[in-house]
Amino acid sequence: MKSHDTTHPHHPYMVECAAEAARVARAVTPDQLPLPTHCGDWDVRALVNHWVLYTSHGLEHRALRKPLPDELTKRDFTTDPAWADAYAAQLDRAVAAWADPAVWEGDIDLGGGVMPAVDIAGMVIKETAVHGWDVATATGQKFHVSEPAAQFILAVVETHGDLYRQYDGFAARVPVPADAPVFDRALAASGRDPKPAAE
Repeated sequence: MKSHDTTHPHHPYMVECAAEAARVARAVTPDQLPLPTHCGDWDVRALVNHWVLYTSHGLEHRALRKPLPDELTKRDFTTDPAWADAYAAQLDRAVAAWADPAVWEGDIDLGGGVMPAVDIAGMVIKETAVHGWDVATATGQKFHVSEPAAQFILAVVETHGDLYRQYDGFAARVPVPADAPVFDRALAASGRDPKPAAE
């Protein structure tokens, strides 16, 4: 068995953000699913379905170098009353699939091009946290990340921000003070106003 020291340096951020995502998901109540979010015209249900699909099923399939089946991309995960527990279990499988540092090497075929596996992993870690914050904010919760994880997420946002904006994945940057918390700066750089989630 591999020791923790043999995992990729970014893997602990994946573990941390997945655990926090699972915690937030379990606190979402059925009556909150129709609530609005600040993600365009998505309600909580639509946001949760996107979050679950790409940050757990998508994350595992990327590690395995397999495309997501159509059945998954069309599924409404929230019709299962135990969707949050199922999401947590799938997150565990996805994180385990990335535990081997060899999985982080080479490229991943995205169907319309290839990208280094390490970049794909970083972008999904960012998605797990940023959409986790979206869900948390819409349902009256907080999304907590450590300072090192926040620094990593900020770096991913800064690196890939223009790409996301090209496909309307990010809105324009939101101004925040230079001394704002790191995760707030990452949220702002992704076009989100971090103030509603400020402590």
